[in-house]
Amino acid sequence: MSTLVHSVRVLGSTGVDPARADGWVRFEDGRVSAAGEGGELPAARHVVDGGGGCLAPGFVDIHGHGGGGASFDDGPEAIRAARAVHRAHGTTRAVLSLITAPIDELAARVAMVADLAASDPTILGSHLEGPFLDPGHKGAHTASLLRAPDAASVDRLLEAGRGSIRQVTLAPELPGAFDAIRRFTDAGVAVAVGHTDADADVTRRAFDAGATLLTHAFNAMNGIHHRAPGPVVAALRDDRVTLEIIADGVHVDLALIATLFAAGGDRMALITDAMAAAGSSDGRYVLGGLPVRVDGGVARLEDGGAIAGSTLTQDAAVRHIVGAGVGLGDAVRAAGATPARAVGRPDLGRLDAGSPADAVLLDEHLAVRRVWVDGRPG
Repeated sequence: MSTLVHSVRVLGSTGVDPARADGWVRFEDGRVSAAGEGGELPAARHVVDGGGGCLAPGFVDIHGHGGGGASFDDGPEAIRAARAVHRAHGTTRAVLSLITAPIDELAARVAMVADLAASDPTILGSHLEGPFLDPGHKGAHTASLLRAPDAASVDRLLEAGRGSIRQVTLAPELPGAFDAIRRFTDAGVAVAVGHTDADADVTRRAFDAGATLLTHAFNAMNGIHHRAPGPVVAALRDDRVTLEIIADGVHVDLALIATLFAAGGDRMALITDAMAAAGSSDGRYVLGGLPVRVDGGVARLEDGGAIAGSTLTQDAAVRHIVGAGVGLGDAVRAAGATPARAVGRPDLGRLDAGSPADAVLLDEHLAVRRVWVDGRPG
């Protein structure tokens, strides 16, 4: 099946000027077959007039917990329901984040995601956000289930994942953390520093040990102080590290996010950290066994009021940071190519010939008009 999308600004395609409104991209057999601007348009079975909008690579979310009233922890049907919501908002592929749980339960969920990823290429694998986290920076995780990483637990999770674990968040100051970083990275898992009390020095040592991500920068970690720069500055100063950011305007001030983009360049990755209420209504929810109240689109634990994930979608994140002054090309890259690269999928987040035909058509207000996954309407 072939599809041609024309009369668009093409973003994320080498050699195509993103400023021109006469760009076009052709999909065939699930891949981008060609991209260009102006001239005679190539033939295709399905032709879509983009109406002067933007055609961006499909968004990739490497850190989210659910949506549409469903949590990724709750099984295949819940995962399908939540993914449908995010796909409609342009997220063509995703890593499924699993919240802290007892090791046996977490291993069972990891195995479930491995099964789904084997049959659904839009599921990139799992992200273990816990249980190897600092209790003092637990966020919406059950404190009694948090623990230091030990070799047996790490190996149990890796075995259950059968190569499908893409990312794990851990606190590097915990006993055994540096051994765990090496075990995970040797298995091809991207390790993220997060939910941590680490200072800049311990964070730098974690990066030297193989960690390459910072989980939701600023949240659940020490901030920036002029005599104690903390994990965010350590990450910004290390070109090996990608920084996740939740751009909902609640977790981090949007002007500060624009400043991070100016400092971090193409190492900034937009994530949603979305929980079940994304794409759904305000009300009561459960995240990792903890009661959550969503009011005005902001999710907080009922006990203590800590922020409990977000109700964000990737298209909204792009709109938010563009509104804060980040260039559209940089925003689109942060929603696709950068997070994909961070978890070992550099083929995603681009619209070059040979790339997977994942694309999002955005209107002049950056709202999603159409979505394609492997060249098929999403």
